[in-house]
Amino acid sequence: MIRLENVTKYYPSTLGKQYIFDNLNFEIPSGHNIAILGSNGAGKSTLFRILAGSEYPNKGRVVTDLHLSWPVALTTGIHGQMTGAENARFIGMINGVADLDAYVKRVRQFAELGPKFDLPVGTYSSGMKPRLAFACSIGIDFDIYLIDEVTSVGDAKFRNKARKALTEKSKNANVIMVSHEMDELRHFCDSAIVLHKGQLTFYNDLEQGIAQYQAL
Repeated sequence: MIRLENVTKYYPSTLGKQYIFDNLNFEIPSGHNIAILGSNGAGKSTLFRILAGSEYPNKGRVVTDLHLSWPVALTTGIHGQMTGAENARFIGMINGVADLDAYVKRVRQFAELGPKFDLPVGTYSSGMKPRLAFACSIGIDFDIYLIDEVTSVGDAKFRNKARKALTEKSKNANVIMVSHEMDELRHFCDSAIVLHKGQLTFYNDLEQGIAQYQAL
């Protein structure tokens, strides 16, 4: 269960408060692999960050009894002054991983960063950071994986590897996904939430949700 209770989120601007959500109440249905659909600027990434706990609403709260990942493939929580190995160990520790040495080894193998895994993340290229973030997330057994544009992770070979890993994870967990690639959403998701003008609408049928989104 994931429930948003009276969630208000705005950003200050020279024109005043720009509201993304205003007193939003919504329960995300359990047991579904859900595509989050909405136009650019509708608040999809903001919603993801609020669900993951990496950003807080100005008012209200998110209530859940599930273990949610941070947005997979985004570098939220990756510290530039720490090495890849140090980041992996820290992430494993705060997520309750029992065998940290084995976890760091899995992350090292999956990320395919070579010797740079032991260098500060601040020295990484823009493509290397999300590979580390993805490897850290996929190495932990979450109830729900929050996935943001996973097709942008690394080169074609790594993207294919990431897709296979997420497909395997989705057999025992659920995903909530943002992507502009409809084929990607159709591969992973069975239903949709359309975000429009600060309101969320759930569609049990993915194709119905896609049609509604495309009609906006």
